[in-house]
Amino acid sequence: MLELRPGCEACDADLPADLPGAFICSFECTFCHDCAATLQQVCPNCGGELLPRPRRVGAKLAANPASSQRVYKPRQL
Repeated sequence: MLELRPGCEACDADLPADLPGAFICSFECTFCHDCAATLQQVCPNCGGELLPRPRRVGAKLAANPASSQRVYKPRQL
């Protein structure tokens, strides 16, 4: 199951699990739409492709909540 981190690693913008706009790589590094575009859809941590993160909604989100642990690594984008 995906961790669904709550914020962008580059700018710390909130990324709710039930809304679109988050992008992840295969290691679940997480970025907002704007930062992913600036990074040209390439993860700066592992070099992997950044793809839209699936959403988790309703009862599934209630039963399997998103992570509350933020990963913030400010970068010069």
